[in-house]
Amino acid sequence: MKFQGSENYVATQDLMLAVNASITLKRPLLVKGEPGTGKTMLAEEVAQTLGMPLLQWHIKSTTKAQQGLYEYDAVSRLRDSQMADVDGGERVKNIHNYIVKGVLWQAFTSEQPVALLIDEIDKADIEFPNDLLRELDRMEFYCYETRELIKARNRPLVFITSNNEKELPDAFLRRCFFHYIKFPDADTMKKIVDVHFPTLKSELLTAAMKTFYDVRNLPGLKKKPSTSELLDWLKLLVAEDIPLEALQSADNKVSVPPLVGALLKNEQDVTLFEKLVFMNQRNR
Repeated sequence: MKFQGSENYVATQDLMLAVNASITLKRPLLVKGEPGTGKTMLAEEVAQTLGMPLLQWHIKSTTKAQQGLYEYDAVSRLRDSQMADVDGGERVKNIHNYIVKGVLWQAFTSEQPVALLIDEIDKADIEFPNDLLRELDRMEFYCYETRELIKARNRPLVFITSNNEKELPDAFLRRCFFHYIKFPDADTMKKIVDVHFPTLKSELLTAAMKTFYDVRNLPGLKKKPSTSELLDWLKLLVAEDIPLEALQSADNKVSVPPLVGALLKNEQDVTLFEKLVFMNQRNR
């Protein structure tokens, strides 16, 4: 079982090696990188390429590790107990009816191997990764309400993504295979764009790429535009039929690109870029 990229996802050689190393070691693959570099999409494409169902657990600031295992719905059981005359109380007697299975329970008990995505783990509190150490390491957990040990029938292929908002505990990192997705260079970016816009004219792509990297490399930006924002911008350029001349200046100076709001997402960055353009125009 090897991942060798897909038609819809341009994977670098080191990324493919990381995925396959995780499969060989049977350890979660921890993927870091700035937002918009395709961390979540990686899990989706690997699962599709390898023919595995994908379970996704999108982490929020309020998410607790227990929710990934199971939750006991005591409120529903209490309500049903007050209406026990409906079915003779049979439903209330069976506690399994009030156990809400989380994604880890579903992954562990699946009859076929699955891929499991734990997305943006750094959004949760600092104890969240530690609370999952035993489950991800031993591939089992205990349900106290039903008094049963849930063991993985098949070890899932686990992907964990992080945007580096918080440092993860050393004990957690030790159990993962780590890969950092670097921001694509120009050649790799052209391959990514070609997947989404195979008929895009080369002259427009060259001009758009130059403008994109000019904006991205501007010192002092609070938020640099990402791959997904480049794709959004190109989609708008095509939809609005923006002429090539609008992306080029006669003397190759920096200019404000059309639809710049697709690339820059806060007023400080827009102001900074406009100041740079103004300074360039004064120096002509």
